[in-house]
Amino acid sequence: MQSISATPLPSRYYPIPIHLQFHHSNLSNRNTFQYSSHKTQTCLRNLSALTLCQTHSCRKQQQQQAFKNKKSDSDPFHNHTFLLQFRFSTGTNNPNNGNPEDQNGGQGQRECETKITNKALFANMWWAELKAALGQRFNFGAIVCAAGVFTKDRHLALPHVAVPDIRHIDWVELRRRGFQGVVFDKDNTITAPYSLTLWGPLASSLEECKSVFGPNVAVFSNSAGLYEYDHDGSRARTLEGAIGIKVIRHRVKKPAGSAEEIEKHFGCESSQLIMVGDRPLTDIVYGNQNGFLTILTAPLSLAGEPFIVRQVRKLEAALVKRWSRRGLKPSSHRLLLDPTQCVIDPPNT
Repeated sequence: MQSISATPLPSRYYPIPIHLQFHHSNLSNRNTFQYSSHKTQTCLRNLSALTLCQTHSCRKQQQQQAFKNKKSDSDPFHNHTFLLQFRFSTGTNNPNNGNPEDQNGGQGQRECETKITNKALFANMWWAELKAALGQRFNFGAIVCAAGVFTKDRHLALPHVAVPDIRHIDWVELRRRGFQGVVFDKDNTITAPYSLTLWGPLASSLEECKSVFGPNVAVFSNSAGLYEYDHDGSRARTLEGAIGIKVIRHRVKKPAGSAEEIEKHFGCESSQLIMVGDRPLTDIVYGNQNGFLTILTAPLSLAGEPFIVRQVRKLEAALVKRWSRRGLKPSSHRLLLDPTQCVIDPPNT
């Protein structure tokens, strides 16, 4: 054991009680703080120099501790809550000490930008809903296509088979002829206009179709499943759950577009498939120009259709009837040379 002299301990500073008047005119003096009350003034000094008996093993620890204390003493405000609060209350670095007018102005600008953004989103949503409502009721692509049909391709609007509804279709005979699958339009073919549930009286015929063709039955509609109006597929999923048939998603409205998406779904050529729909200028034209066997059905109900759609439907029926009387016939289909062979009279009709 060896006796050595310890270095003086560093000065310490203690927070001054808040009820005393604090003089901070000279904070650079680390050894002396002055505070005064109404009666007395006291000067505190914390200086100490001790002589201790240590072992050599303790001296190293003492030097490390002294170094830490010296480092902390370099900032008179270090670890002193009162002094830190005092410094920040008088300084300009406090973010809360900014100009209130600047803060209010920035907040007002942000609120204005938020309102503008909300208005833009609302306008986009409003336009999307309006576009979907108009697009489902007015097929501008069909109108353009109809111009070509009226002038040179009238036969494309004539179906191979025409029936009152799908209950008059002999599914067994069609399967025997070599057809691999059936594609249904939705509105006024198997559901009421813009409905997502099956038209009740057609349930038995649709079940027979599914029993004959198995999973090779699908819906290809200009409403449910079209990305433009059913972007998230919610209408398609609802319809699938209601009728138990797959709804094919597609990007182009009938009668425009190819049969690529349908052929990919069924895994066969469109000439081996049957297109069933109620509109000559959309379903039938699309089916004929892509090689389907086309079956036209009468509309299930006109009650839910807009006035303009009913007028266009009357025009379609009149044109088809007129062209048929003039001897115009649809192009023959290699798998069904006699269309009457697949037409039946269902019971209880």
